[in-house]
Amino acid sequence: MKDYLVRLVQVHDTFRVPELEALAEMAGVELEVVKYANDSPYCTIRLPSTAAASALISRSILGSAIYELWGSGTTYDDLHDSVKSRTQELWLLYKSVSFRFSVDTFQGKRSTSAQREIIESFSYVGFDGPIKMNNPEEEFVVFEEYGFRAPDPHKFYFGRLIATSARDVVQKYDLKKRRYISTTSMDSELALITANLVLAAPGKLFYDPFVGTGSFPIATAHFGAKALGSDLDGRSIRGTKDRNVLSNFEQYGLNGSWVDGFVADLTNVPLRIGKGRWLDGVVCDPPYGVREGLKVLGKEGVGTEPVYVDGILAHLEGYIPPKRAYSFEAMLGDILDFATATLVDRGRLAMWMPTANDEDIDLAIPSHPCLKLVSVCVQPFNKWSRRLLIYRRIPDSKVDGEAAAVRKKRVVGCGLKADDLNAFRKKYFQGFKEQNPNLEDGGGEK
Repeated sequence: MKDYLVRLVQVHDTFRVPELEALAEMAGVELEVVKYANDSPYCTIRLPSTAAASALISRSILGSAIYELWGSGTTYDDLHDSVKSRTQELWLLYKSVSFRFSVDTFQGKRSTSAQREIIESFSYVGFDGPIKMNNPEEEFVVFEEYGFRAPDPHKFYFGRLIATSARDVVQKYDLKKRRYISTTSMDSELALITANLVLAAPGKLFYDPFVGTGSFPIATAHFGAKALGSDLDGRSIRGTKDRNVLSNFEQYGLNGSWVDGFVADLTNVPLRIGKGRWLDGVVCDPPYGVREGLKVLGKEGVGTEPVYVDGILAHLEGYIPPKRAYSFEAMLGDILDFATATLVDRGRLAMWMPTANDEDIDLAIPSHPCLKLVSVCVQPFNKWSRRLLIYRRIPDSKVDGEAAAVRKKRVVGCGLKADDLNAFRKKYFQGFKEQNPNLEDGGGEK
């Protein structure tokens, strides 16, 4: 095992290690996180080889590059001693190749002359090859980490570039460039990160039960997976003649990855359930029920009699199906039940859920005996946050049978007032809406 330095981007800090762990699982490599801090872009990890390092970073969204770590220290003297003691036997390997040196600073800066002085302090490595600023055979970087508004750096690293990441694709899928979006379309960066966390890859099939304009299916398709989706509001899927979910896939040349979209809610979905598990992943951002209470298909009370309009069965002639109130907590539970019934062993569920930053209203993370919580990532706002929950399907042979039996007796609430069924919605209207007027646009593509 060797030490490597991952240069992370300084956004979505709670997502960064879970993404690295997911990428390591996809690459089939052993990963050990040696040093990580949310306020630093430098993460030291341990991997079996440079090939493993390259495979790990190749599709990362929150990492920019990975380096073979040659040394570290709290002063330049410490750094040079570290480099000499750790890597002296490697210097001859790069003695004659073309190379470049650069200085990377975080929360600080160096003048050109200072950078030149820093680079020249590494002359003892004895590289005699040509210096090429563009496309050299090897690139070496000195990293300086400053504290906030600190005049001098407090940590130093030196490394050899192994590979860069796939972060550039964030711009390719930028919502500002996408032909068909809605106010609740998931940000492209977060959608791609979510696709990484659910291990999207060729030969896999993913489903979004709140598909909206297709942000998650597009992200999973980028990584080679097939995708399908449904939505209670069919207008979001159909769009217009030339602007719809399919046209989004066509925009990116991913036509063959979109299986289909259909109108349904999670409690009335026309998919095979209970006769074998066949999905590799379920990815969703459920609606929060803020703008209006959550709904599912059906009507209050029991009634199975057919409905006619002018002598024609209503469902054949412009029929708008009735809907009833739905509990937010019940919806989260139904998502877990659906994932349990459809995910293959080790298949993953990614589910976004909101939380008010208030102990009295904080929504508990839902659990299920057939699902293991893998990671919890938090995107903070002002008076509220949203969490991305990642679950893994447990093989039936390892499920607690007693807990599973209790789970089957779960009772859900429907048919009451929206606020009574959604504590988050109630808190929204009582308190923190004024602090974050954009909240109405968050949650659940519709």
